Amino acid sequence: MEILTKYFTDFTEKQINQFAALKDLYAEWNQKINVISRKDLDNFYEHHVLHSLSIATQFNFPDSYDIMDLGTGGGFPGIPLAIFFPKVRFHLADSINKKLKVVEAVTAAIDLKNVTVQHTRAEDIHNKKFDVVVSRAVAPLKDLWYWSKPLLKKKPVDQPKKITGLICLKGGDLNNEIAESGCRPRIWEIEKIFEEEFFKKKYILQVSSP
Repeated sequence: MEILTKYFTDFTEKQINQFAALKDLYAEWNQKINVISRKDLDNFYEHHVLHSLSIATQFNFPDSYDIMDLGTGGGFPGIPLAIFFPKVRFHLADSINKKLKVVEAVTAAIDLKNVTVQHTRAEDIHNKKFDVVVSRAVAPLKDLWYWSKPLLKKKPVDQPKKITGLICLKGGDLNNEIAESGCRPRIWEIEKIFEEEFFKKKYILQVSSP
């Protein structure tokens, strides 16, 4: 928990309690359903929660925004972001139902009201539109953008600075992946945001809505 308050100093008491409860909840569920590796569980707040919250250091999502976490797995980055932005609506989707059971149990346990869950593949969602799609290391950028585009609301012509599009967490050498995607994402180096060794060669990418 200390690593969160090292970088974020304005959490409410409820947010602190919600973040503090996460590790034990995931440790308990991990014994039933393997959603986090043992190594990552030992570094839970750094590898999962803080990594997810790197998005919150660069984007201040307005209240009432609708955000999809595409391929959320065990709930990252969606759950930490939903705690951080309690007035933003988060829709967490994944094709593996047993992982979503963990997401549902965790959100219920910490009284996280702004999260909905859907067992589906991105290409099967036809009746919802979102301001932003977030994702963490689920697939190559080319695929993420292909899946995300039909889910995104069009960017308002009169609001050129509105936060829109795909925001994803990536790692490693991204040159080929970006070239193959045909996108021109904005890129932030997370190691310039958080000093821990884990964040070297990890990035936030944003592809804006057309």
